[in-house]
Amino acid sequence: MPTKTSSPGHARRRSETRFLALSIALAVTAAGATTYAFTAGAEQPHGNQVELAVHGGTAVVDTATLAVRARTGDGRDLTLSGASGTDLGAPGPVTRTGQGQARWSYPERGIDVTARTDHGRLSLRLKAGRDTSVSWPVTGTDAASSSLQLPRGEGLDIPVKDAFWTTGKGGLGDSEVDVSEGLTLPLWGYSLGKKTGVSYLTPTDIGTTLGFTAPGGRLRTTAKHTFDGGDGTRDYTVTFALTDGNAVAPAADYRSYLAERGRLGSLKRKIEKNPATAKLLGAFHAYTWGEARTARGVERLRKLGVDRMWLGYDGEPYPDEAAVRAAKKAGYLTGPYDSFANGQDPKSADAPNSRWPGTVYPDFCVRDAHGKPETGFGGRGCYLSSAAFEKAEPRHHYLAERTRDMVANGADSYFLDVDATGELFRDHGKGHRMTKADDRENRLARMRRIAETGKGLVLGSETAQAWANQVLAFDHGGGTPAADGLWALQKDREKWGGYYPENAPGVFFKPVHLSADLAKAMYDPRYRVPLYETALHGSLVNTERWELSYEKLPDQKTDRALLAMLYNTPLNYVLDGPSLKKHGAELAALQKYFSPLHEAAGTEPLTSYRRLNADDTVQRTVFGRGTLTVTANFGTKAYEGLPGGCVDARLKGDDEPRRLCPAELG
Repeated sequence: MPTKTSSPGHARRRSETRFLALSIALAVTAAGATTYAFTAGAEQPHGNQVELAVHGGTAVVDTATLAVRARTGDGRDLTLSGASGTDLGAPGPVTRTGQGQARWSYPERGIDVTARTDHGRLSLRLKAGRDTSVSWPVTGTDAASSSLQLPRGEGLDIPVKDAFWTTGKGGLGDSEVDVSEGLTLPLWGYSLGKKTGVSYLTPTDIGTTLGFTAPGGRLRTTAKHTFDGGDGTRDYTVTFALTDGNAVAPAADYRSYLAERGRLGSLKRKIEKNPATAKLLGAFHAYTWGEARTARGVERLRKLGVDRMWLGYDGEPYPDEAAVRAAKKAGYLTGPYDSFANGQDPKSADAPNSRWPGTVYPDFCVRDAHGKPETGFGGRGCYLSSAAFEKAEPRHHYLAERTRDMVANGADSYFLDVDATGELFRDHGKGHRMTKADDRENRLARMRRIAETGKGLVLGSETAQAWANQVLAFDHGGGTPAADGLWALQKDREKWGGYYPENAPGVFFKPVHLSADLAKAMYDPRYRVPLYETALHGSLVNTERWELSYEKLPDQKTDRALLAMLYNTPLNYVLDGPSLKKHGAELAALQKYFSPLHEAAGTEPLTSYRRLNADDTVQRTVFGRGTLTVTANFGTKAYEGLPGGCVDARLKGDDEPRRLCPAELG
């Protein structure tokens, strides 16, 4: 992982990180949300300038260009957005429409704008009367910009002058990401020098991309929204909030945004509805193979001292009823991997969950504007339309019957691949047309049925986007800031491993050594920050990707264990008979340390994140009102008695911290 050179971003961290508390976390609401003490204000138009009072100062919008400035309470002038990268044409007159709200238009572009205060944020809504696009806001242009916060997986905090990211193999410079697909949260943010920052939320994420450039070697970002009537993306909203500059402040802002609108889920409430969900607290996660999915394998785990696990299975044969009973007796959750997204010809399908009855395949295939089916996973079959299933479900119950069959062995959990990810489809298929927004709503509806209908199943999905937080109990993948190089590596079956041998596929079990650049982009703790946990901890349980088990990346084991404890998130594994024998004792020791911490704090919000030393290798989190405090030392030198490569955790009421040094367990 990198040794950073002296830079404005690095200097800023030297002066701030020792005492950089999350000062915006002023209170914890009943919903578990970190909240701000926001103030309202009145709109005051002056020519082309619209002024709105926001928390921490005044926002000023230039209607001629959509540039946005802020005057802070202590007298500083900040640039929150440069001028629009799209020629908007001459603006119409500004009209005051109420307290803290103003409107104007860009007739040449066919866009109407509403500016207002929203719980202390500046909110700008652009509504287009015809198909068009806008490149805005243009962010990171203020000279004080020192680091960019980006919710790739769990989250990154990137110094704006770091050459690895701007022009090097970090790969951000001159790239673009789809906000609704490539980011786990619809936001980004900047730190602006000492104790100041800005949060950008884009609740209208469908149709929005975020582009990265590095003029003068400084990382900038420009959002682009495509207004498309057919896609249902004619509305575009961006909110701006002044923050204290903490690296997780944008995620805290988003958590408040969700809570204000009743969109923040609660694990506590999910446990009340389905008590089996409580088994997630303190549990590690593992996909099983061979002996590990038998009653004997479960009993071996329990004898090792593992008191909580989520055990999943893919492929046949599934665990029998005896294995499921053993798992329940041990206090574990168990459930199948399934997918409603792929369909293949039943005569030649290479996966049981790609076979559907009747003419689901090919009738339910998602089709493009020319009627061509969207090719499915790995070039096989097609993606299946959520609209087609929703329209058929009242009569045919394809999804209900599939789910019932998959848990006939008594399983109490369910992992539904893809449904909560950002890969959404517009479907032109006859009888089941849908927009991407329709696709999202259909997926939410069917996930809700699985989680809440009847006795309910403890539901998880892949790399859960924030919009799914209320229906899911857990996800696999949201914790991994996957860089592009990972996908290229996985295609190299010789290095990564293939889908053989059948009882222990190399894709899961073969250890892999990441290149220095890929390891740096994904796991350098000096870039990593808990954005996802700040936004959603206490709503659902988040882990790394299913194919990145703890043993898959041996060089990153210590850092990954420390990150898991610091973020209060489970490790994930793949297990068979030999791996239970080889790694079972280590797994048990890690789970024994993690379990009481997660049982106490898994339902609590992450309320503080701090970096404690000059090179950012010592970090601290707090959950709830001091329920759990964790300090991790990713460095090689001791910090206030905490050795490098170790973590101290203190539960409220503990006399002494609980210490873990993962490398000593291997």
